[in-house]
Amino acid sequence: QVLLLESGGGSVQPGGSLNLTCVSSGRTNSDFCMAWFRQAPGKEREVVARVYYNYDPLYVDSVKGRFTMTRVANTVYLQMTNLKLEDAAMYYCAARTDYCRTDPSEFTSWGLGTRVTVSS
Repeated sequence: QVLLLESGGGSVQPGGSLNLTCVSSGRTNSDFCMAWFRQAPGKEREVVARVYYNYDPLYVDSVKGRFTMTRVANTVYLQMTNLKLEDAAMYYCAARTDYCRTDPSEFTSWGLGTRVTVSS
């Protein structure tokens, strides 16, 4: 298990951009899946983007073309552009050993989250 710390959340108008960062305390740059989840009030936690080792990141359909996940050593980033009202949520960084999964229960390490607010 590793410690994860997210940062970069904030409040923007629709069409705006934000960059999230997740720093890991441990070695997560090899046989680890790193993922970004989000959870809006009253909704289930959903995976937004995930990347295993040095494979290409995978995205949920609703953010394809707008969000970009990158991974550098023990840090993962989520660049979010053209934000929509429905992107507003608490965003969490998560990690698990081995290949990526989409079920949040499969992840063993979680950050405390960073809030993204999108409003006009």
